[in-house]
Amino acid sequence: MPYLFLGLAILSEVIGTSALKMSEEFSKIGPSIVVVLGYGAAFYFLSIALSSIQVGVAYGVWAGLGIVLITIIGAVFFKEIPDLPAIMGLLMIITGVMVIHFFSKAATH
Repeated sequence: MPYLFLGLAILSEVIGTSALKMSEEFSKIGPSIVVVLGYGAAFYFLSIALSSIQVGVAYGVWAGLGIVLITIIGAVFFKEIPDLPAIMGLLMIITGVMVIHFFSKAATH
């Protein structure tokens, strides 16, 4: 169950970050509201996940998957295409998250 809340935290953060781009420096009210709600929900769900997942592991997974997802959204919706070194870095992030998930005993306590 804690990973469900971590997933919701990641999704909320990605929504908030996408809206941040669309808010145009908080000059557009609709996206600006989504930013505040998205980040608020992200931290709320992350706080629930931290009841069973170590903070370093949870934050690493949250940040890593958030980076990968927001890069994909940036490429698809904002035409911000990553170059080869960025793609290689993203693959390393994904690999790191997989190592934590499948091999680390620190993933839950």
